[in-house]
Amino acid sequence: MGCCVSKNGDSRASRVSRWKSTGIVSLRDCKLKIFPNEVLDLDRSVRTIDLTHNKIVDIPMEISKFINMQRLVLADNLIARLPVNLGKLQSLKVLILDGNHITTLPDELGLLVRLERLSISRNSLTSLPETIGSLRNLSLLNVSNNKLNSLPESIGSCFSLEEVQADGNSIKDLPSSVCNLIHLKSLSLNNNKVQEIPQNILKDCKVLHNISLHDNPISMDQFQQMEGYQAFEARRKKKFDKQIDSNVLISSKGLDEGLDL
Repeated sequence: MGCCVSKNGDSRASRVSRWKSTGIVSLRDCKLKIFPNEVLDLDRSVRTIDLTHNKIVDIPMEISKFINMQRLVLADNLIARLPVNLGKLQSLKVLILDGNHITTLPDELGLLVRLERLSISRNSLTSLPETIGSLRNLSLLNVSNNKLNSLPESIGSCFSLEEVQADGNSIKDLPSSVCNLIHLKSLSLNNNKVQEIPQNILKDCKVLHNISLHDNPISMDQFQQMEGYQAFEARRKKKFDKQIDSNVLISSKGLDEGLDL
C-alpha cells in the first residue's frame, strides 16, 4: 500500500477519501521526509497511521490532533525525538518506533494510559522515563538493541506486562520491582551484562515460563538455586511439551525453550 499515484490514477482526493472512510493511513516505503499535510488535515477520523520505512525526521506537534488514533507505526525512519504533546493521544494502544535515532523518551509518555504495546528497538535510548510506570495496560515492551544500562524501578507498576524484550543493551541487573509483574510470561535479556536477577522473580511471577539470558555473566548455578526454580522449570517443560508437535528442537544444553543462559 504505497503513497504514490498508482497506475490506475489514485489521486490525492481519492486517497484522502479512502483514509477518511477506513480510518487507516498507510504510506509505507514512500520516501517521505515529512508528514504529508493531507494526513495532518484528517484529525479525528484517523484510527491508524503507518509510515514505516520512510525518511521522516520529525513528528509534527500537530500529531496531538489525532485524539482517536489507536495505532501509530513509524518504524525505520530518521526520527530523533518525540514531541512532548504525544501524551495527548489518549486513545493510542500501539506505538511502534523501531529503527530510528531516538535517544530519550519524554516524561509525557506516561500519559498514554491506554497503551498496550510499545516497541522502540534499534534506537539509541540510554534510559527509560520513570513515568513508564503509569502505563498500567502495557502488555508488551520491546526496548532491544538500545544503550540501556538499566530498567526503571517504576516498571514494576506496569501490572499488565506479559512480555519484556530488552536484548542487546548494557543492563547489569533488574529492579526488584519486576517481581510485581504477576502476568509476566516472557523475559528476554540476551546480550547484556546481567550478573544477577531478583531472587524472588521465579517465586512471585507465577506465570513466567520463558527467560532468555544468552551472553550474560550470570551462571546456570545461580539460576537453579533461586527460590521457585522448580515451579518455573515445570512451567517451562509444560510449554515445551505443547510445542513438540511443532518440531521445536532444543540444544544439547536443553535450555533453548524457556530458560536460556
